[in-house]
Amino acid sequence: MTVQDAAEREHIFVSHDFAEQQVDLGEIRMNYATAGHPSLPPLLLIPGQTESWWGYERAMPLLSDHFQVFAVDLRGQGRSSWTPGRYTLDNFGNDLVRFIDLVIGRPTYVSGLSSGGVLSAWLSAYAKPGQILAAVYEDPPLFASETNPAFGQSIRQGLGPLFAMFNKWLGDQWSIGNWSGMQQASKTEVPPWVSAVIPLPDQVPQNLREYDPEWGRAFWTGSVAASCDHATMLANVKVPVLLTHHFHMEDPSGILMGALSDIGAAKAKELIEAAGLRVDLQLFPAMGHFMHSIDPPLFAKTIIDWVATLG
Repeated sequence: MTVQDAAEREHIFVSHDFAEQQVDLGEIRMNYATAGHPSLPPLLLIPGQTESWWGYERAMPLLSDHFQVFAVDLRGQGRSSWTPGRYTLDNFGNDLVRFIDLVIGRPTYVSGLSSGGVLSAWLSAYAKPGQILAAVYEDPPLFASETNPAFGQSIRQGLGPLFAMFNKWLGDQWSIGNWSGMQQASKTEVPPWVSAVIPLPDQVPQNLREYDPEWGRAFWTGSVAASCDHATMLANVKVPVLLTHHFHMEDPSGILMGALSDIGAAKAKELIEAAGLRVDLQLFPAMGHFMHSIDPPLFAKTIIDWVATLG
């Protein structure tokens, strides 16, 4: 299958408070929005799986007095191109390297949530020299989004069944789209805690309308990280890091409820420090996964205050 650009899906989108723009990166067109004056240091915001740039919409004004903010749609999400068979951490990361070159054009801070947090880690390890000033990993599923992690639970012991269900019932590029069937299947195909935390409403939510469910298959099968294991990536980090760790717990069978386990957070910190870099671990045990949309003021303050400590 070929790249599918947003023009083919124009009917699904809604308007937002910030103007959207697109840049041609070669294989894909990347959609993004900006806020803040160009004289301010840049901050690249990377959404998580099933999220488009506008997940940051309430946080962007709070950050724009301190940064020129760039919030993007990754390939396969939002108005950016959908690329069947091409969803890997290395492809996502190299898209962002090109975006920094072509749009931001100077060294930038970066913050990503969830799988976007894994991509923040990717940039902190593998971006071009001098592109990244420092990186925020917002509750990232380090190790926990791999099928064979070096430490802790795999994706199959966490949220993986949810992503597998999205792909099974909605299909690559929404080729099936059986939302009502998925609602019924959720009673048996995902653990009860997943249904409690992420209930499926009667109508398809806007963020999922903008999401290619092939993402879910890439994570469930492990193809997304086949060429990028997390332990090696973290051992190659080259800039200061802020790692935020939100609500999580393990059930008696060892299943991880949340994105990042305690051992995952500890091992990530250990690997980055072994590379000679500063890493600050901040715990938010009562915070849900999406801090930037649940509590935008706290998210903005966390980034602003931490960057200030870097001098």
